[in-house]
Amino acid sequence: MEQIREWQAYGYFFFTLFLVVILYAYILHLYRAEKKGTRDYEKYGKLALDDELTDAPVEPHEERVEADKKENKEQS
Repeated sequence: MEQIREWQAYGYFFFTLFLVVILYAYILHLYRAEKKGTRDYEKYGKLALDDELTDAPVEPHEERVEADKKENKEQS
């Protein structure tokens, strides 16, 4: 019985350590994405306030952007 408790303690410690590493990796990913300019997470903070159907989307949909480019190219 004592052996099982010891294994549980080691498992708990390593699982907690694993989750901490995942959390810091995610925070680092968010920081780098915002620093590079690929995402602006401040826009997402306003999403809860601007959630009407008539509000502008936070980011354009990729397929719609490509379709708009194609339309502009055909018109030129």
